[in-house]
Amino acid sequence: MAAFDRIKSGIPGLDTALDNIRLGDNVVWNVTNLNEFSYFVDPYVKQAKADGRNLIYIRFANHPPLIEMTDEDFRLLEIEQNDSDKEFCMIERDGIKIYLVDPYKQFETFTLEVRRIIEKEGFDAFYVFDCLSDLQAVWSTDFMMGNFFRVTCPFLFKLDTVAFFPIIRGRHSYDAIAKIRETTQLFLNVYSNSSEEIYVSPLKVWNRYSPTMFLGHKFNLKTNSVKVLQDGQELSKYYKTVNDSDKHQGGQILDSWERYMLQVRMKYEQGENVDDECDKICELMMTKDERMLSKIKEYFTFEDYITIYDRRVGTGLVGGKTCGMLLARKIIEKNCPEIYYNFEPDDSFYIGSDLFYTYIVSNDLWDLRVKQRTQDGYYEYGKKLEEGLKNGVFSDEIKKEFINILDYFGQNPIIVRSSSFLEDGFGNAFAGKYESVFCVNRGTLEERLAAFEEAVKIVYSSTMNISALEYRKLNDLDDTDEQMALLVQRVSGSYHGDYLFPTAAGVGFSYSPYSPLPDMDNSKGMLRLVMGLGTKAVDRTKTDYPRIINLDKPEVTLMKDIKEKHRYSQHYLDVIDLKNISLHDIPVDDGLDVIPRYAKKVLVEHDRDAERMFRDRGQRREIVFVNCEGIVKNHEFIEVMKEILKTLETAYDYPVDIEYTVNVGADNSFNINLLQCRPLQVQTNDEAIEMPEDKNVLFHIRESSMGMSRKNKIDTICYVDPHKYYEYPYAQKSSIPRIVSDVNTYLKENDRTAILIVPGRIGTSSPELGIPVVFADISHFSAILEESYSEVGYMPELSFGSHMFQDLVEAEIYYGALFENEKKIEFNKEMIYDYPNILKNINPELNEEIYEMIHVIDFDEDTVELYHDMNKDETMCIFK
Repeated sequence: MAAFDRIKSGIPGLDTALDNIRLGDNVVWNVTNLNEFSYFVDPYVKQAKADGRNLIYIRFANHPPLIEMTDEDFRLLEIEQNDSDKEFCMIERDGIKIYLVDPYKQFETFTLEVRRIIEKEGFDAFYVFDCLSDLQAVWSTDFMMGNFFRVTCPFLFKLDTVAFFPIIRGRHSYDAIAKIRETTQLFLNVYSNSSEEIYVSPLKVWNRYSPTMFLGHKFNLKTNSVKVLQDGQELSKYYKTVNDSDKHQGGQILDSWERYMLQVRMKYEQGENVDDECDKICELMMTKDERMLSKIKEYFTFEDYITIYDRRVGTGLVGGKTCGMLLARKIIEKNCPEIYYNFEPDDSFYIGSDLFYTYIVSNDLWDLRVKQRTQDGYYEYGKKLEEGLKNGVFSDEIKKEFINILDYFGQNPIIVRSSSFLEDGFGNAFAGKYESVFCVNRGTLEERLAAFEEAVKIVYSSTMNISALEYRKLNDLDDTDEQMALLVQRVSGSYHGDYLFPTAAGVGFSYSPYSPLPDMDNSKGMLRLVMGLGTKAVDRTKTDYPRIINLDKPEVTLMKDIKEKHRYSQHYLDVIDLKNISLHDIPVDDGLDVIPRYAKKVLVEHDRDAERMFRDRGQRREIVFVNCEGIVKNHEFIEVMKEILKTLETAYDYPVDIEYTVNVGADNSFNINLLQCRPLQVQTNDEAIEMPEDKNVLFHIRESSMGMSRKNKIDTICYVDPHKYYEYPYAQKSSIPRIVSDVNTYLKENDRTAILIVPGRIGTSSPELGIPVVFADISHFSAILEESYSEVGYMPELSFGSHMFQDLVEAEIYYGALFENEKKIEFNKEMIYDYPNILKNINPELNEEIYEMIHVIDFDEDTVELYHDMNKDETMCIFK
């Protein structure tokens, strides 16, 4: 049939009143109760059967079926539901296909399944949907009910279908109803009274008009006829019915979630028990992670949930990162009140996950989202969706909410952080996969709002960046509902001239997976600490080295002399630049010049020998370098950090890692701000591995590695020559990660186990220090080693605690360093060149310089083996 062809509704008078329902029409019946809907859906179903239509019932609600179903129908659907091999849960009988779809799988999974059904049934199908209001009940928000309709209705229209949707009047906000009314082709109000008089009042009939179409209409139950109300007495009865119905419904304009929270608040204020409501609020507002949910329910009170609710924008979950931060603070508040007393207060805002989907839908990106969720479109449409998310716009209503956040923070700098469904839970850390964006928050309100909106878009779009996609694919999460909530935090720190930054910041681990010191107790944990913003503690940038504090022996370092301490200290710090409205780094000397003397005292170590030499010459000169020495020597600080980490680990019943800031006072006091907490992904296989003897050794190292004990057959080695990499033009060094990525893809496609050996620091942002790959470029290597080459300044730095480190731990990738000291027992790199380079087979379009620099070897079966003993921290790679 042709698009817009007239069809019969089963009620001739209705066909006349509406100038017929047409192919492509979605018909929304806004009813007082579902009995009113039955008056219209029953004739529609009967007529569709008589006309031989492809009739489909989408069943998802808890209310009684809208199309008659027998006990046998329910039994057969239950059998279908338990059959995991079936794509859809569907039965067919008496000319009707009945599909059962589960809305408890949440918005995206449910919506995509409905879309696949519609796609399968194709053109000219006739549909009956269960009541839309039940979606609101399941998802506890009108937001997502409206979004479901907004993406499903146009798809039905595109396929020239006819669909009937009931919705219960008075249960939904004006915004939700407006969204549905704007999208559908027909929106019809239905009213009834105790005299069993039924009225229909069309509010929208798209693309047709008559002088009487939008008057009230009376439906006759006996004759299935409809007449226009033009008689004064009939009109009086009609408006009495309408007024009585509106009065009964209360004219509610609040979202269902807001109404529910108001009711629970009133119940609580009246002294009633709200424990069951607290559990429901937790599940609907916090996270989907079952283990996290149980911990939150254990520590949170109703007042805590209300505090979060009052600082939330939109509906949906606040996500993993927010939950981790809030839970950690509650654990310390309850178990270590004396420590919590000196914490900085939390004044965060939380942007709910539903806003992410609303943004996608309102910017017409849903079709891209659907294509990206397919196997073939996972990467291709991920890139397109990433661009779309960067360039969308927010509604005026959302902008008002954003302005409320900015008004609260004034002109204090803030950070917009990702807080997705899957982040910071048990099993997947997502460390560094999604963006965090600093907003300096200066300028006019319009400028501040524009910057804030841009920050939100950047975080949203990061759900589709290649590293995040690859991470989800590696962890079998590519077909899992991943939704982005946001955590908005004030940047902790002090104003120093044109800059804002904390005294120090860093990350901490309750368990250290690395034992750089003899007889070190790994269970005491470790810290990474830097001057200024904590970005230097988690990213590998330029020539900066954070202070590594092994909490079992905090003041012991691996540096042999003052020269090494100078070299492997911090040379730049990250700051918020208020004058230039930017985040960037500055030399540590510039930072030391603007901070108070007491702050400088805890950040630097003096080179006493150099100062003495100048004094001997009659000069007084202060020679210092930044390594947070004074903080490390503050016994109280070290004990507090130990207590925080141990308390959190005990409460989580699992090792944890945290992010924190430290601001010091003139009296040697300090305040800690706990910014993040998540379960630490640790490797615990301590199986003893015996090293082979009398073999051809490629490399043999001790006390410079990380990873579980293993004995692996190696299929491929990729070696990047440090000298040739150094000589390669600086401007072209940024192309090397793409070549490493090509090798990584080759390994993935051919299921090969491989070792990567690179100069300097893997994952650095500075090509002069190493190869600036991201994790997605190296995700299919089994072992990665950094090679020292001091002649040109390449120095490994096993970056325990960085985002790259977290990726390697989670992927169970071995991580080691080939130093130029006693830790390297043997490295016979010349053996690599005895084998042909297959890089030309992988990428035949490279120049000869690249083929000379990067050597890729494939081995026959059982030619090469890698041995690593975690307990002895010893590693050997041999050629048989």
